[in-house]
Amino acid sequence: MPENPLSTALEIDPKVVEHLRTTDEWVFFDGALSKKLKLLVAMAFDAAHGAVGGVRGLAQRAMKEGATKEEIAEVLRVAYVMTGVGAIYIGSQGLKDLVP
Repeated sequence: MPENPLSTALEIDPKVVEHLRTTDEWVFFDGALSKKLKLLVAMAFDAAHGAVGGVRGLAQRAMKEGATKEEIAEVLRVAYVMTGVGAIYIGSQGLKDLVP
């Protein structure tokens, strides 16, 4: 299991990590938009911003909510059109060994 990317932050500032968890719960729930869709949108942002680990983690969470590899691919296409080819490279790296 990969190391928690917030492990150091948890040691030095547990309050900020709790704030992040609370914010995550506040944002990623089934409301007007499904939790799955929100996770896919967030994944697109991480792909656009070069966050390989974020792409991976969000894709895993979206897949637990029922996202298909086709939905993931389409979201990455949107990120590519809006931000450039780097989103595809980052998406590909983040999805390595995750999507068959």
